[in-house]
Amino acid sequence: MADAGPMTEAMYYVLLALTEPDHGYGLMQRIREITSGRVIMGPGTLYGLITKLTKTGYIELSREEERRKTYLITEKGKRALLEEYTRLKQLVEDGRRLEHVD
Repeated sequence: MADAGPMTEAMYYVLLALTEPDHGYGLMQRIREITSGRVIMGPGTLYGLITKLTKTGYIELSREEERRKTYLITEKGKRALLEEYTRLKQLVEDGRRLEHVD
């Protein structure tokens, strides 16, 4: 992921939510729960990201029943998510200097 640059917030939350298998509507609900309602992802954004993340190998189809497709994060996706988490954590740590600015 480092070569591709930082993740978007939406991409980060889709990968984070997919640490447990889920389908589209369930993902939208889980993202809302994870963020305490701060992020509300619409279907257009979500399904566009699912397509992109599947093509990059970060997620995969885990099960398909009728029209419901369930996805899961891959090992490659887990590594990218952890890398982004580490990057974000460093940003917050670096920003702590603002606590001492008058």
